[in-house]
Amino acid sequence: MARMHTRKKGQAGSTKPNRKEPAKWSNTNKDEIENTVLLLANEGKSTSEIGMSLRDRYGVPDVTLVTGKKIQAILKEKNQAPKVPEDIHNLIVKVLDLNKHLEKNPKDLHNKRAINNMVSKIRRLQKYYLREGILPTGWKYSLKNAEMLISR
Repeated sequence: MARMHTRKKGQAGSTKPNRKEPAKWSNTNKDEIENTVLLLANEGKSTSEIGMSLRDRYGVPDVTLVTGKKIQAILKEKNQAPKVPEDIHNLIVKVLDLNKHLEKNPKDLHNKRAINNMVSKIRRLQKYYLREGILPTGWKYSLKNAEMLISR
């Protein structure tokens, strides 16, 4: 798939092995994995960080093969899911960092373009998540709302 804001083709990513059941060497205790997911979420880790720590520290290469649910679904089930999806959250953090940089360096035209590209990505994702019902109706991206959202 092509990149959106450049003329490049993008990077080829690795693909996960096609498995129907968990590996024999992996941890397959469903309750233990769900409890670990909740503990890591209480520490303030995002779903991707939870997945990496489960893979690296606890020997669980794929949570969905063991539990039958994704990490986000486990968190939603226990009312621990974040209010804003992780991809929008990460983009908002980047925009806030770039905004601080642009306050100090107002003539940095390359980063002005980068911030405009990121804001347009946030708006496209916002439109998608509102349509799918993941974000609450009336949720709107603005810089002030973003600062309040991230500071919590």
